[in-house]
Amino acid sequence: MHQPTALRGIEALDAFEDDLIARYRAHPVLADTARLSDDGLKQILLQRRFVSLAFTPAYDLAIDLLRDNEALRIARVILREEYPGGTGTTRSHREDMIEDMLRLGVSRDELAASRPTPATLEAVTAAFTLIAEAGEHEDADLRLLTILRFWGEILVSTEYVQLWPRIGPLLTEDGRNRSRFYYPHLLHDAKAHPLATVSLRSTTHADKLAHRLHSLLTCAEPGAAAAAFRAEEERSLAVKTRFYDQFLPVS
Repeated sequence: MHQPTALRGIEALDAFEDDLIARYRAHPVLADTARLSDDGLKQILLQRRFVSLAFTPAYDLAIDLLRDNEALRIARVILREEYPGGTGTTRSHREDMIEDMLRLGVSRDELAASRPTPATLEAVTAAFTLIAEAGEHEDADLRLLTILRFWGEILVSTEYVQLWPRIGPLLTEDGRNRSRFYYPHLLHDAKAHPLATVSLRSTTHADKLAHRLHSLLTCAEPGAAAAAFRAEEERSLAVKTRFYDQFLPVS
């Protein structure tokens, strides 16, 4: 593919993706989280926890279906970061989430009593289905990387950016940010650079995946690759949006 043509194609996909991100931010639940009631916030955090618990099996499922060695390497590194240390003395990211939730006023009794709602179960099942169906395509590597990057990283960071005005003050003590889960993920899952200009020096999860995805997009037939990218990002956004629809009207 001619390089200027390839770059223009990637820039068009960046614009498409940024529009989807803006649509997600505009969801009524995420658009103004500062007005959430304490109970409304708790319900979101408790249900969001079950989606977060599905992150690692989703990555495992994608790893089962990936064939591209570089994509596999990046996915494995990201997955292993969820469970740092090999001695059992370091908390997992999920344990860090619980510490943040406790600071935000969720009690251990509320954690124990919580169960995933039908909408939450559907969101988890739909994500697994999204990944499995992507693996059935000839261009599975491109589709799977698109899903991992958008569903698993960019939209997660977007959620936490939108939630931060509501939870940030509660996770700040003596002027210091005490968040162990939400704020770190807000940063390291994010799309820090456009897909068109991402480099090997990029450090966020989304950008690490983007570097290999950029290569796959520019090596593939442009029309088909762009269509696959758009389709998987739209499906990913629909899964995420339906999860937050359950909290309407905002309380």
